[in-house]
Amino acid sequence: MLISSQALSVRFGRNLILDRVSISVFPGEVVTIVGPNGSGKSTLLKTLIGSVLPTGGQVIRAEGLKIGYVPQRLYIDETLPMTVNRFLALPTRRSKEAVAQALRRAGVDGLEKQQVMSLSGGQLQRVLLARALLEEPSLLLLDEATQGLDQRGTADFYQQIDMIRQESGCAVIMVSHDLHVVMKRTDRVVCLNGRVCCEGIPETVSQSPEYKALFGLDDDDVFGVYRHQNSACNLSGGSLNAG
Repeated sequence: MLISSQALSVRFGRNLILDRVSISVFPGEVVTIVGPNGSGKSTLLKTLIGSVLPTGGQVIRAEGLKIGYVPQRLYIDETLPMTVNRFLALPTRRSKEAVAQALRRAGVDGLEKQQVMSLSGGQLQRVLLARALLEEPSLLLLDEATQGLDQRGTADFYQQIDMIRQESGCAVIMVSHDLHVVMKRTDRVVCLNGRVCCEGIPETVSQSPEYKALFGLDDDDVFGVYRHQNSACNLSGGSLNAG
């Protein structure tokens, strides 16, 4: 086991954000956390990496675990001139070789001298991915990393993640609010709405009454999800489920 939460609870003031959430992630596994907006998905990831302290329960990490984290969005002062090379060298100095290799693995080699503020949305997400890869992580956390990307950009990004996982053997936790986007790209799905509503392989979760109730779906909607995902899978040329 790489990381687990045990009866994890988080409160912000009087608001209970996470209520006794227990999950585990194993080496090489892809786990997707799905749930509506405000369900605690980002809070769970931030608690797993230690930037949010739990008010109950605990997080257990494997000894020597290295985590790479790609946030949902990054706020940078538009008046601040900063090249990609400088951005990737903060706060720890990195060799030019290490930066170049990370950008190559993220699929955006050659951007070292480009200004961060001039990057497209897709390029910025790849640079954030490169920053995470500099840690040589055994666990990669993606907090809705494709938010704002079009369908092709999303498919390309997930294909890059697939290549990274096959190359390094790292585990992946992906956060999403759309199960159909990741149906064929994950080993296991955890449906979250403050607490764990249901958990299992994608096909089982998508058919569960808890999932349908949470997203307001009926059987026609679920079948539509399958048709949509099959189409998207053909466009992406592969899936994260290497098995």
